[in-house]
Formats: sequence, structure tokens, C-alpha cells
Amino acid sequence: MEPIRVGFVSLGCAKNLVDTEVALGMLAQEGFAITFREEEADVLVVNTCTFIEAARKESFQTISELAENKKDKCRALIVAGCLAQRYGEALLTDLPAVDALLGTGEIHRLPQAIRQVLGGAKVAWVGEPTALYDHRLPRLTTGAGHSVYVKIAEGCHRHCTYCVIPQVRGKLRSRSVGSILEETRRLVAQGAREVILIAQDTTAYGLDRYGRPMLAELLRKVAQVEGLAWVRFLYTYPTSFTPDLIRVLAEEEKVCRYVDLPLQHINETILKRMGRRGSKESILRLIKTLRQIPGIVLRTTFIVGFPGETEAQFEELLRFMEYVEFDHVGVFTYSQEEGTPAGRLGGQLSQELKEERRARAMELQARISRRRNRARLGGNVEVLIEGRRAGGSWGRTRGQAPDVDGITHLPGVQLEPGRLIKARVVGAGTYDLYAAPLARD
Repeated sequence: MEPIRVGFVSLGCAKNLVDTEVALGMLAQEGFAITFREEEADVLVVNTCTFIEAARKESFQTISELAENKKDKCRALIVAGCLAQRYGEALLTDLPAVDALLGTGEIHRLPQAIRQVLGGAKVAWVGEPTALYDHRLPRLTTGAGHSVYVKIAEGCHRHCTYCVIPQVRGKLRSRSVGSILEETRRLVAQGAREVILIAQDTTAYGLDRYGRPMLAELLRKVAQVEGLAWVRFLYTYPTSFTPDLIRVLAEEEKVCRYVDLPLQHINETILKRMGRRGSKESILRLIKTLRQIPGIVLRTTFIVGFPGETEAQFEELLRFMEYVEFDHVGVFTYSQEEGTPAGRLGGQLSQELKEERRARAMELQARISRRRNRARLGGNVEVLIEGRRAGGSWGRTRGQAPDVDGITHLPGVQLEPGRLIKARVVGAGTYDLYAAPLARD
């Protein structure tokens, strides 16, 4: 008897991707066949995102497109993740082609759900998210394998007024240090050179389990894993940087001197309305401290067009960007989300104005990024090779995170993905670098 073939689409962030890879691992372990060709699947699963309106639209569009496959071979369509968690059983009414819903805390029950829907049942498992995966669950990584995400915690204990994450992901739940180390060792044994630690807020790691922030201690232990070259951490909170964490960035060779510091805004009135902790002064103080670490690379994200944001407040943000000169910046337009405090605020701005402000901020950052990249000309960098193409190879430096930052091109050379090389920067674009391997490589 042929195994049931399951096709999977993963939308959204890297944290969602980890959930998808764990689900794929469980399916493979239980004898299901995985296919990446939708037309071959007996069952299609989409792991959805609903963080902002654009992500929600993409989720609904993907569900609609996958539903067309039910006219042919596909026998069941399952919606998992944040969209299912947020809207619950109502989706089964609104989307009649959907056979099952699995909330963010239920994706580990996917094999069971598939068997039930193929038996003719409708499934809606959307309880309060309390599940937390660990190293004992199988995981089937979907990328090249030399750079892998490790989710160190689930949920969030913050109360940002614009954000639905606590609603769809639940309260903060940290994994044990031992579990994270076991998974890291296994991934390195499978070929990982870089491990990227992620959570909704990595700097909150350990507060619930150990009663204190534990990211610095975790990084030190992960850095001791034999065979691992780089460890990076993303999604930090500005008021949660401890002196010990800053020391780890400065002292641990394997820890990339790269800080992802989503600030969202700098005007203190806007920050308070966002429910964000910290002040402009404390943020500037942290940045000054971080910049004392040689070679540190800083990334941030901002939200423009928050309810009530005035032109003066927006221009304050632009001046701040110009003053600090972040290496990498992402700018998002505010998304009015149902069920959030910010969604009920007066002073909602037009989408046209929000887009115009985003364009201005990104234009400014393009000039800054170009200037900072040009300052790297002639310098030596370590590059993790990601891929090859006809004209050469490409990879990332320690100062470039996957998917969100630029890449480093190595024209005219064919290098093995997963290899680490030393190179000299010979060209600089707005976001990308161009490099040549040093002679000994």
C-alpha cells in the first residue's frame, strides 16, 4: 500500500518555519511521504501567518489556491498555525474547502488530524497554546542545512498594543538549556555550520523557567558545541540587554557580533502608545554601549503610520535613523489589527500616508546602507557560502542574517555551499557586498 503523500506550504517567519519542519519530521517518522509538488499530494497543509494584514491576505490567497487541488488528486486541505489559532472554527464555515484546523499549539497532532479527515471527519483543534517542542521531536530541515534556526522559546509576555502574537502564540514558554543544546548538537552533526536562535523575544529567554534572563548563559554553552562555526540570535528587546549579554557579544568568538534590535519607533509618545518599554535616552545609551564592540553590526525595524503619528514625530524618527546609522533597517507600515488596543485608537492614518512615510524612511536608509557598505571596501570578512550560480558563488558574512539582510557575491568562483572562507570586500552595493577569496582559500 502506497503511503499517504502530504504537501506542505509554510508562510511567515522563521519561527513558523521551525514549526513546519517539526511537523514534517513527525509525518516522515509516522510513515507519510512528503512531496513538494502540490499536484501529487493526497493531503495539503498550509502553515499560516496572521501577524499583519499583508500576511493574512497571503494566507487566505494560498488557501484559496491550494483548494483548487481538491478537484484532482488532493483529498484534504488542512490549515495550521496562526490564522487557525486567531479565527478558530469560524474558518471552517468561511472556507468550506478546509477540512481541518490546527492551532499553534496543536501542530504536533498533524498525523492524527490527517488520519481523521481522511476518515471523513472535520477537525478543529484550536485550544489555548501551551505546547513547546523539544529535541525529542523529529525535525526535517527544509533548507540546505548549513544554516539552521533553533527556536528557544514560544509565546510572549510583552503587551505591545499593535501586536496579536500573545493571542495566537500564548504566554512565554522557554525550552530547557539542555534541550536546546541537544538539538544544536544534532543539527551540527547533520552539517549545520551556523545556528540562529529565535523566539518572539530572545532576551526574555529563561524568565519563566529559571526566574531570570538566561540568553547570555545559553549562548556561551551553544558556542561550546564542537563543529559549530557561528551562533546568531535574533528578535531582542532593547530594555532586556544585560551586561552579561553584551560581554558575550564582545568575548565569544563564535557569537556573531550582530544585534537584531527591533525598536519600532523612537518618539517617546508613540512608544508609550505602542506599549513599548524604554526611553529615547536609554535606547541611545544601549546603542552607544553596543557600538563599543569592534565590528558590531546593528539591525532594527520601525513601524511608521502608527495611529496619531504626526509629521513631526515621523521626522524625529528620520533624524534618529540619520544619527545612529544602523547597518540594516526594515520599515513596516502600521497594520490595524482587530482585537488589539492600538486597533481601537483614534487617529488612524490613511494607507497612502503610511506608504509615503515608509518610502521616505527606506530612501534614507538606502543612502545610509550604501555609505556603510562602501566603508567596508578593502576589509577582510568571513563568508559562509550559501549557493552557486553560473557567474560565481554567494554567501553571507557574520553581519548578514539570512532572508532579511543583503548577501555577499563572490563572482567567478565556484565554492561548496556550507564552506567558510576568508575574503576581501572588493565592491559594495546598497545592500549587497562583493568579495574575492583570499589566496589561501
